[in-house]
Amino acid sequence: MRRTSVRSIAAVGMLALCAVGGCSPADNPDVVELAKITFPAGSTMARLHDAQQVTIGSKFDQPGFGLKGLDGKPAGFDVEIAKIIAGALGIPADRIEWRETPAKVREDYLVQGKVDLITATYTINDKRKQRVDFAGPYYVAGQQIMIRKDDTSITGPDSFKDGTKKVCSGTGTIPADNIKSYLKDVARQLVLYDIYADCAQALLAKQVDAVTTDNVILTGFVAEHPDDLTLVGAKFTSELYGIGVRKGDDSFRAFINDLLERIAKDGRYAKAWTDTAGTFDATMPEAPGVDRY
Repeated sequence: MRRTSVRSIAAVGMLALCAVGGCSPADNPDVVELAKITFPAGSTMARLHDAQQVTIGSKFDQPGFGLKGLDGKPAGFDVEIAKIIAGALGIPADRIEWRETPAKVREDYLVQGKVDLITATYTINDKRKQRVDFAGPYYVAGQQIMIRKDDTSITGPDSFKDGTKKVCSGTGTIPADNIKSYLKDVARQLVLYDIYADCAQALLAKQVDAVTTDNVILTGFVAEHPDDLTLVGAKFTSELYGIGVRKGDDSFRAFINDLLERIAKDGRYAKAWTDTAGTFDATMPEAPGVDRY
């Protein structure tokens, strides 16, 4: 085992400052982790720490989870979870390279080494696990329907069965596959875009009648257009969000799983939610148990 001595020394110094200022280790969980940090030689964790750089895939178009701001960087719950992971590696937030990862490229980017990990409303399923691995889950979402507020003709997914309504979803996504069973004419009714922001704009422009994806993504768009958009019906699926890593990187996956379990208990998970998606969805999610498959 190797010890990250430079970062450890910095962490010890921060602990000393806490002693002077009266703060406790419980107030500074990241500092405690860095003071004790050890990584196996040759591991992904050691490589990233030594490089002091990590490339993280995220969404840039999803309010509350991953939305690109005026500073050119994404912000949201997924982004905060990613920052916590980087911090546990001894990498500050300003050393993260953010890369946009729409649904259709996520597995490719991991396989090709274009990103080190992905936090991007990334639902875990068996098909994806053939190419990549997942830490987590860290959040449970559910698919729902978003419509214009002045449209009373759509009450849920069954409203599409008569074949008269168009619904928009994301290219290569699970929600797009899920909604097909409710459509009479998939080729005519289903409209696909690479990013959900384009779906939201198509709905506002009356080019489609509804948008469907996970509830938390839609809630963000409703928060941006409260006078024009709303959600209808109950959630009709259960989607487990995971953190994508390269296939077979068991030690990195275990490292992230251990961290997810810690932050669920020490308050960092709750704070990440409250500071981001919690600003328009005050219901605090319960962190699901990780799957150490």
